[in-house]
Amino acid sequence: MHRDYAVGAPVQIRVYENRLKIWNPAVLPEGWTLEHLLADHASSPYNPFLANAFFRAGEIETWGRGIQRIFEACREAGVPEPIIDYKPNDLWIEFPFAPAYLDIIREKTSGKTSGKTSGKTSGKTSGKTTQKTTQKTTQKIIGILREHPAISRRELATLLGDITENGVKYHLEKLKTSGLIRRIGPDRGGHWQVTSSTSTKE
Repeated sequence: MHRDYAVGAPVQIRVYENRLKIWNPAVLPEGWTLEHLLADHASSPYNPFLANAFFRAGEIETWGRGIQRIFEACREAGVPEPIIDYKPNDLWIEFPFAPAYLDIIREKTSGKTSGKTSGKTSGKTSGKTTQKTTQKTTQKIIGILREHPAISRRELATLLGDITENGVKYHLEKLKTSGLIRRIGPDRGGHWQVTSSTSTKE
């Protein structure tokens, strides 16, 4: 709906080990910037007839909430928010894969490798290993937060060593949802508090 059909190149999708990238020769309304696109804005499709067809089919709204809905869907699914890069006639949107998903893929790949060696691979074993890995990471994060409540996500990732900053963010959100930790104050200048219930759940 927003692409420039004067550009002959098709929409491109690239799949990497840790992310998915989609390219589209999109055209934003005149004077719009990426900041404008990511903020609240009115609907202004580049191809209004196509947009009307999609609206009648029930695929879109007419409020200009497409980008917001993408971010909301990622948050609801518990995965990292997408990264958007825009230049005139050149829009990239990158979806980093969730750390938990990457852990599962690594375990499956590792399981296949060991299966070729030993001839025995169990899905249950792989699942248990992934769960143990996640639990171990969670315990490490809780331990670090107890010692360094004002630590940043980047510093946490550096201390853990085997996890990205997005991975740290994912685990922190899970811990907050579980009630094991809470954030006191803003992102900058605030600190983490490990709840008393953590000791019983560990």
